[in-house]
Amino acid sequence: MHTTAVQAKGEVSRGITWLARSGYAARGVVYVIVGAFAFMAGIGSGKTVGTKGAIQQLLGQPFGETLLWIMVVGLVAYVAWRLTQAITDPEGHGTGAKGLVIRAGLVGSAVAYTLLALFTLGLLGSSIGSSGSGGGSGSGDFLSGLLGWKYSNYLIYLVALVPLGVGIAHIIKGWKAKFEKYFYASEHVMKWVRPISRAGLVARGVAFLVVAGMLFTGGSRYKPTDPPGLEDALNALQNLPFGTFWLSLVGIGLVAFALYSFAEAIWRRIDTPAVMH
Repeated sequence: MHTTAVQAKGEVSRGITWLARSGYAARGVVYVIVGAFAFMAGIGSGKTVGTKGAIQQLLGQPFGETLLWIMVVGLVAYVAWRLTQAITDPEGHGTGAKGLVIRAGLVGSAVAYTLLALFTLGLLGSSIGSSGSGGGSGSGDFLSGLLGWKYSNYLIYLVALVPLGVGIAHIIKGWKAKFEKYFYASEHVMKWVRPISRAGLVARGVAFLVVAGMLFTGGSRYKPTDPPGLEDALNALQNLPFGTFWLSLVGIGLVAFALYSFAEAIWRRIDTPAVMH
């Protein structure tokens, strides 16, 4: 009985590890496309895309539908891993104020990638059925009705606190290299992973800060149901003085974030103490 229980726990642990690594790889694919398009837009060879645009680019490739189905699996795996982190707290963030903020951020990440997975499924449904207009308007109408009261636009300032906090956290994590404690890799590997990961985290943090800045300065121009996203932030960078330079730099940084995601898929320590007890 004891051996069977240990084996069962081991299977669960391996399953969670697979979820995590698959999810990090899927996130890497999304950001390598976003970063590459941002860099090309910076040098005048294309236009920026956000995470949804990255998914649409995959659909246009040979075997695009197959690639999207693989992405759906990866995105769902990432959502499951984020929820596992938030609920079971395998990394010991705890229930103090800081720990709860981190765990809430993990839930927020799960929600964001759930929406991206649903968007991907919508593209697949449209592609297979060849009859839809892209879908998703029903849920949008529901949210619009839910937040359609007179002062709903003021909620945008509350929404702005989310990318502000995420952006600052990413920059601190990159600057202090706090991610290192989660890696099981030799110093030879970390010699390359460390600077790439730092650049990627800072670049993604900057993108989130730009989104927050747009929300705070734009205020009521935005709707709570349709706040600016990553693509809008990249376009805003392009409109700044020396914007093409900044956009190209952030594009390279987002590719670095994609490489950081791939590194996590390979070398990140996946803790599952809540399962193993």
